Amino acid sequence: MADPTLDIVAMGDAIVDVIANCDDDFIRRHGLPKGSMQLLTPSQADELYAAMGVAREMSGGSAANSMAGIAAMGRSSAFIGQVAEDQLGLIFEHDMHALGVRFDTPPLPMGNGSGPPTGRCLILVTPDGQRTMNTSPGASHELSSEALDRDLIASASILFLEGYLFGPEKPRAAMMEAIKIAHAANRKVAFTLSESVCIAGRKESFGQMIDSGGVDLLFCNQDEAFQLTGRTDLKNALTELSIKVPTLVVTKGAEGAIAIENGERISIPAAPVGEVVDTTGAGDLFAAGFLAARCKGASLERCLWTGAIAAAEVIQHYGARPIADLKELVKL
Repeated sequence: MADPTLDIVAMGDAIVDVIANCDDDFIRRHGLPKGSMQLLTPSQADELYAAMGVAREMSGGSAANSMAGIAAMGRSSAFIGQVAEDQLGLIFEHDMHALGVRFDTPPLPMGNGSGPPTGRCLILVTPDGQRTMNTSPGASHELSSEALDRDLIASASILFLEGYLFGPEKPRAAMMEAIKIAHAANRKVAFTLSESVCIAGRKESFGQMIDSGGVDLLFCNQDEAFQLTGRTDLKNALTELSIKVPTLVVTKGAEGAIAIENGERISIPAAPVGEVVDTTGAGDLFAAGFLAARCKGASLERCLWTGAIAAAEVIQHYGARPIADLKELVKL
């Protein structure tokens, strides 16, 4: 096969984040899962949005945030995701292009307003910096195999997939097709479990994909590792998962991260930070840093540290995308 012309192409939710501050009482009164994520219907999202305070809108989505980080580190990236032909869809498209991320997926026409709108994630940030996410996926879960750019997928060194999009049948089928395209072109497939809430009801399909050799590099946090394996001991969970995937990366929040590859196990502490402002996007930017370093041929330890530095940058300000010069910070 020809050498790759693109570093990374990602598939995931095309979401616009709506971020507001709130106190813990607001979280309790509205029954929100503090520090985690829940799915909302469009009407539930409308109701919560009406109750929120002054908000900031910016493009989001887990894998899309990672591609923004990849671009900020000077690597080439593209994104495949579904938006609608509406205002939020235009915002998402504009932001991706402005960041230097290729995004060509045609928007879904809304007709007389009957089609699903562009997805949005209502994010509440409490004084301790914890983010509570409430996502209404909308058009993003309408991504189909017909929307795939097969040449684009085959041209990338790494195909990066997110767990948020793996549940609904239509985008899951598109992801499985993308895996076939990537592996046929002798490319690597990276997958992030995204959030522990995604595993409930998807454990069997996640397991089948991993057991079949569909994943070359798996990202998860330790809670997700426990849920996926059913283990309660991290050592046992790591052992089980590392047998199934060539490269395993497990993040442990403030305790750092672990990677296991070809029998080599590397652990690092978290990168130092000043003040934790908003943890939204920490895992997304960690994956971005790791993948960017991997595309440069860096060592496993250097890949971990690059991820940790990128994650540390994003949690020191609001929003899930970098604002500092990541090229200068990570020095790839």
